[in-house]
Amino acid sequence: MAEFPLYLLPFFFLIAVLYSSVGHGGASGYLAVFALFGIANPSIAPLALMLNIIVASTSWVQYYRNGFFSWRLLFPFVTASIPMAFLGGMIPISQNLFSILLGLSLLFASARLFFLGEIKSEAENFSVQKLWMFGVPLGAILGLLSGMVGIGGGVFLSPILLFMKWTNAKQTAAIASAFIVLNSFSGITGHLTRANVDFTSSLPFVGAVFAGGFLGSRFGAEKFRLKTLQYLLAIVLLSAGTKLVSKLF
Repeated sequence: MAEFPLYLLPFFFLIAVLYSSVGHGGASGYLAVFALFGIANPSIAPLALMLNIIVASTSWVQYYRNGFFSWRLLFPFVTASIPMAFLGGMIPISQNLFSILLGLSLLFASARLFFLGEIKSEAENFSVQKLWMFGVPLGAILGLLSGMVGIGGGVFLSPILLFMKWTNAKQTAAIASAFIVLNSFSGITGHLTRANVDFTSSLPFVGAVFAGGFLGSRFGAEKFRLKTLQYLLAIVLLSAGTKLVSKLF
């Protein structure tokens, strides 16, 4: 793995704070910063996935400790997403085409969140059978897409959970963070099966995102109102979508 300039550390810290506050790992943000500074090469993918795991893990722990996480809600989505994320990482695809599709979908999701009303404190009731019926195939699709793009998939899952009214904002952050961790592990395993990766040069970045992830997840799980989390999630999606689409022009 190549050496990465230390002047990027503040950017990674801030990205980790913002993304972790809504249960995301920040891989799309890290990749965007690398691209902005002209460090767009295959060696950055394993680092982004590893940082994704670290930040999303801190979010997962904080939301779990504050009672927002539910295994019952997670299982239907990860049953198929984990193997499909690994498979997705193995499938070659046109980067330009996928960036367009992903960027537009994130921009659409962001617009929906900005113009939605206040998300209710309690999600609507739904049957376990319905959750598995929709969650397994949905998880498979999201896992495949996240594996292709090299991120954890939380940016796909979060708006779906909210739009379907299966979870409120904080429950969404808790489920998304776990989803990201598991899919990122699956994706990085794919990289490790194809090449040896030396993470030594990434240790300063690990420290920066761990600190940012801890701070952001504490604020997201304990301090922020639901409406604040809703807008933060919209900003995350808007940022990711804009950066992906802007790379094509």
